[in-house]
Amino acid sequence: MPTTFESFAALHKPGEPVILYNVWDAGSAQAVERAGAKAIATGSHPVGDASGFGDGQQVPLDFVLDNARRIVGAVGLPVTVDFESAYAVEVDEGAANVAALKGAGAVGCNFEDQVIGGEGVHPLDRHCRRIQAIRDAVGPDFFINARTDLLLKTEDHDDALVDSVIERGKAFADAGASGFFVPRLADAAQVERVVREVPLPLNLIAFPGAPPNTEWASLGVARISYGPFPHRALMKTLEDMARMALSSAA
Repeated sequence: MPTTFESFAALHKPGEPVILYNVWDAGSAQAVERAGAKAIATGSHPVGDASGFGDGQQVPLDFVLDNARRIVGAVGLPVTVDFESAYAVEVDEGAANVAALKGAGAVGCNFEDQVIGGEGVHPLDRHCRRIQAIRDAVGPDFFINARTDLLLKTEDHDDALVDSVIERGKAFADAGASGFFVPRLADAAQVERVVREVPLPLNLIAFPGAPPNTEWASLGVARISYGPFPHRALMKTLEDMARMALSSAA
């Protein structure tokens, strides 16, 4: 019988991507589980918005860990957490934080390379040391979904930028990552290149206007997540319903 981590890792099949409809608390996780999900994934932006702290590691680490425990306890599915940049700058501190997340019951996390509160992304060699430290801290049975934010930093998604994305993906794999997450990658030829050249299952985000999931599946994508968009849509519906109710009583 596979462990929870093994069952989660096995969902990452190129061409048959696991769909992660991102949640923010135990109640939203239960709703997505009832909808037929195979795994649960939080999004840092919806967690930040729903809690009132905001995104960009503004949510206190204790809150993030407690929220993860509540979600893990509320569902019968593997849970992965969007852990931003591990809520730390120092290598060892970030690794200890991810180990605490594993202790809370998560089977994996997103770990991004952008400089939180600063400019650009971390130098590649330093970020690889961070991934290696996390792997050493959590052992082999934890899914490190290493994310590069290169495409979020510019609108010019040319082939030279994709060269840099691929360089990072290969280095992340060597450092011990389990998966490769490239938000805003969408061009079919570029997606196919990353799938072919990076030896990690590729995760893309289904943003508004993105190609259909079936197209990405045909290119070999292994994981598709939805980020902040489910929470934003739900909050817009709530606002509209509240406006209708309030105006009808006027």
